Amino acid sequence: MLIQRAALLDGSVVDIRVDGRIIAVGPQLTSQPGEHVYDADNGTVIPGLHDHHVHLRSAAAALTSIRVGPAEVHTRADLARVLAVAEVGADGWLRAVGYHEAVAGPLDRRLLDEVSPRVPVRVQHRSGVLWTLNSAGLAQVGLGDHPDGRLRSSDHVWSDALQRNESGLAEVSRRLGSYGVTGVTDATPDLEVGDVVKLMAAHRRGELRQRLHCLAPGKRILHDTDLDLADLAAWIAQRHADDVPVAVHCVTAAQLVITLAALRSAGSHPQDRIEHAAVVPDDSVADIVDVGVTVVTQPNFVAERGDQYLDDVPVAEHHELWRLASLLAAEVPVALSTDMPFGHDDPWKAMCAAVSRTTAGGTVLGADECVPARDALGMFFGSADAPAVQRRIAPGQPGDLCILGAGPAEVLGELDSGMVATTIVAGQVIYGG
Repeated sequence: MLIQRAALLDGSVVDIRVDGRIIAVGPQLTSQPGEHVYDADNGTVIPGLHDHHVHLRSAAAALTSIRVGPAEVHTRADLARVLAVAEVGADGWLRAVGYHEAVAGPLDRRLLDEVSPRVPVRVQHRSGVLWTLNSAGLAQVGLGDHPDGRLRSSDHVWSDALQRNESGLAEVSRRLGSYGVTGVTDATPDLEVGDVVKLMAAHRRGELRQRLHCLAPGKRILHDTDLDLADLAAWIAQRHADDVPVAVHCVTAAQLVITLAALRSAGSHPQDRIEHAAVVPDDSVADIVDVGVTVVTQPNFVAERGDQYLDDVPVAEHHELWRLASLLAAEVPVALSTDMPFGHDDPWKAMCAAVSRTTAGGTVLGADECVPARDALGMFFGSADAPAVQRRIAPGQPGDLCILGAGPAEVLGELDSGMVATTIVAGQVIYGG
């Protein structure tokens, strides 16, 4: 495939020959017999975006789930109304996602029984780590005597009793293609070998068009109620002994401090990652540098949840939330992601949030952590095995490209997924023309 009149972010205009990899870049390349020629018409061509932390099966299931977060539901009565009119899934369940205590307080089986229909119902907290089931749902998974119905997502004792949703990946892939996403890293922590095999099979069938990487089995979620430094250090050391990097989910300061101490004790792997780093105390920035770990974070949550943070987090700690500029200034390797479906699946929204750090209500949260548009865009240019190393438009680089219908200045000024015209993976068009 030959892409003509492609504007690069530096303002130069070139032709690009691409197959599985970029073959040539230069002015006025000569087309070859039978070669497909695409005229970019001075539109910007960038490396295809890689979303470095997603949950594919959850995203597929979310397509047919009821959203009950603060943006959709505001009171207990609202929650009851939404659940009452929701359609029961083919598996006999009502599946709701995005719940936060701001809607109707802490959720347990008693409250859910009062507001939900008499069918199995499960409601996922917006953090993704917790589900609440009503009594009918608990009976369905063999836990009828459970005290509160609050179950961890990673607990196979109950989740294995659920019928797996094997549909929806094609629609997820299509949406990602429309955003210019050419690769994803699935960060689901409890994936077993069979789960990974199914995702890889979906990729081979063309159901999932993006390049695919899975963090499991090196991904671990921490909970503040059972942080154990010795146990975490031993787990890290064992993974490293098998030459497997680790990716540790850190959404609180306590989780981050324990993780950094464990990495310091066990030693590091060059591909170790901290997922989220939602709260980074001042003293922890230097510790992240010392450990040499990559941070994969989601500034989109400033836009999506920032107003709730303003209510829940003391003002003195606002600067610790979803840091970016201070990490980059300290030369911490940083990559961006969306945490789809727990965050919006459009990476361009995450870029905009990185630049403006503006909440839905219009408040700037942590102004000192804003980054330039070029930096925000570039933090989606990494690859699965090197998230913070930006791919380039150069011979030998992967043939994964995003063609935008605007020049570089407009692209960096708008950061809007609506500008995506064509998405190419390994030299093949997966979106647009």
